[in-house]
Amino acid sequence: MAFFSFFRQVLPIYDQKSRIKLGILAGAILIAAATVVYTNVLVKRLSEREQKQIDLYAKAQRFIINSEVDSNTNFVFEEIINANTTIPIIFTDGEANILGTRNVDIPKGISEQAALAFLHREIAVMKLQHPPIVVELGAGLRNYIYYKDSQLLTQLRTYPLVQLAVIACLGVMAYFSFSYSRRAEQNRVWVGLAKETAHQLGTPLSSLMAWHTYLKDSEKWQNEPIVDELGKDVRRLEIITERFSNIGSVPVLKDENILQATKNAIAYLQSRVSKKVVFEIKTDLPTDTPAQINVPLFDWVIENICKNAVDAMDGKGHITLHLRRAAKGKQLIALDITDTGKGIPKSKIETVFLPGFTTKKRGWGLGLALAKRIIENYHQGKLFVRWSEVGKGTTFRVVLNG
Repeated sequence: MAFFSFFRQVLPIYDQKSRIKLGILAGAILIAAATVVYTNVLVKRLSEREQKQIDLYAKAQRFIINSEVDSNTNFVFEEIINANTTIPIIFTDGEANILGTRNVDIPKGISEQAALAFLHREIAVMKLQHPPIVVELGAGLRNYIYYKDSQLLTQLRTYPLVQLAVIACLGVMAYFSFSYSRRAEQNRVWVGLAKETAHQLGTPLSSLMAWHTYLKDSEKWQNEPIVDELGKDVRRLEIITERFSNIGSVPVLKDENILQATKNAIAYLQSRVSKKVVFEIKTDLPTDTPAQINVPLFDWVIENICKNAVDAMDGKGHITLHLRRAAKGKQLIALDITDTGKGIPKSKIETVFLPGFTTKKRGWGLGLALAKRIIENYHQGKLFVRWSEVGKGTTFRVVLNG
């Protein structure tokens, strides 16, 4: 039984999945925020540096235009102007005539008029980014220097957005990787549990089958009802062992009479629960309506849901199984299983199918989780809580392919 102890230790991992996901999200947000803040600091510093470089550029232009100095001094200030190799600049006079450009990529092969139009559009863009720097020439004359952010600064401004997108992608990948690994681990637990259960049932089942054969052939026990009941229970154990053995394998789905399959599933259970529990089967479908099911596994689903219903009603109440079409125009069959039990609080509806969730003191909390797995993974259907109200009851809906 060590395997069962291991399984109970594994269950809390799945209970913590929301916290782990929130932890991944919080980590991604923290990294993103730190990146944005640090990048903005760098952008601010680089922008200030470019502003100072343009101011120096303007002073050099003003000095060259207004001063009559030796060639060596002119050479120094021309070197200051030529040192700008990254910041796009357009130099104009007071009449908006373009006097020169620097680091502006004019499209090749265009006419002079088209080039001027292009530069004026660039000036409009530059005005939106930075106010022009005025170069005072004296006597009321002015020139203007228009500029915009360098390509490096522009890339640095957009870098946080790119990095946020990368972090978001990594976060999504981490989320799906965790979900996949969790499901894979859960699959291994389910399969291991099922195989171990089938193995544990094998030996006592063989012994019971031998005892049943002995009693059936014994004259002393001829025509005794207990022998027939024992045979039914032995057959039931065989079915249960077969169910557990099939977990992890691809089940064979066949067109089966869904009404008859539902009646058969209830027939065995009805004789083994409290007589104060009333079962009722209704159908809005033709009595020969087929559904794609694996009968042993479908029986298991009905049994698990109804046993939970019996527990919720404390062994006294009404269970209704209602077959109908799930949606108009679609070959989907719905089986609604309604009890008159305690009901499920709204806060618990999303957790009733989680492995380990149970309201019983001596329960494993595997019945509904296993039922959902059988319907959704093996039958490609759906199992969910359609309605529930505390103190009035619950309706589970099973949706199958017709």
